[in-house]
Parts: sequence; structure tokens; C-alpha cells
Amino acid sequence: MKNKLKIAIIGGRKATPEVLDLAYQAGKAIAESGHILINGGRSGVMEASARGVFDFGGMTIGILPGTDTRDVNPYITVALPTGIGLSRNSIIACSCDGAIAIGGEFGTLSEIAYCKQFNRPVCSLKSWNIDQVHQAESVAEALQYIEQECQS
Repeated sequence: MKNKLKIAIIGGRKATPEVLDLAYQAGKAIAESGHILINGGRSGVMEASARGVFDFGGMTIGILPGTDTRDVNPYITVALPTGIGLSRNSIIACSCDGAIAIGGEFGTLSEIAYCKQFNRPVCSLKSWNIDQVHQAESVAEALQYIEQECQS
């Protein structure tokens, strides 16, 4: 596991079917590439990406805002309760090697900001369009960008 990348998929609890499909496809791509998924372990983009990883035999880590592991979605392999609410976004950002933002609102924006503070590469897929965040047109492009940035 030492050489596997830990890739965060960040995005909202509420999402359109298109965004949820992108999250699922990103999870699938992470699993097929042999990487590990880190996310917030709850619903929406987090659950869709975890399901994509789970369906293709990969490993998922959910960093939960509360203290109860029963709040985790069923596709998380390792649930880590924090008891620190939204502050858990900094743990997600610090723990990952790179992140793909898919959809989302201000919580996603905070995770992007934490990733940039920790010098993690971030790619946006139908998410925030801001400086220093690579805008990808596809899941394949997003994953390739994160892999390349983590090798440099």
C-alpha cells in the first residue's frame, strides 16, 4: 500500500444525477488504477465515489464529521470518526496526495482551499473554477492530472 496514491473525491451531499455519475466513474477509475479513495464518508458525491471504488474492489476511507460510525455510507472500507464537524475537511486535505472536486458548494470550496494550503494538487470536474485548480473535462483527464502532479 505504500506506493498507492490516496486520492480525495470532494463534493456535496446534494448533487445532480450527472454529478453523481461523474463521482461514481471517478471512484471506479481510482479503484481500477489501484489507488485509495479518501472522502467525507457520507452521502451524495461521497457515497457515489465510494460505491464506484467498492464495486471495483478498491479501498475507501471515510473521514466522518461526528463520532458515530453508523453515520457512514455502506461503501466505506475504513470509517474514521473525528467528532470535529466540518473541521474534518482539513484532515481529508492533509491525508490525501491529491484531490478531485466534483460539483459541490462551500464545503467543497473549503476542502479545495485546505488542499492548496497543504500543497496538494486539485482538479475540478464540474466544480469550482478558481486559480491554481486544474479544470478537467473528463474523469480520465482528472485522474491523469493528479497522478502526474503526484509524481513530480
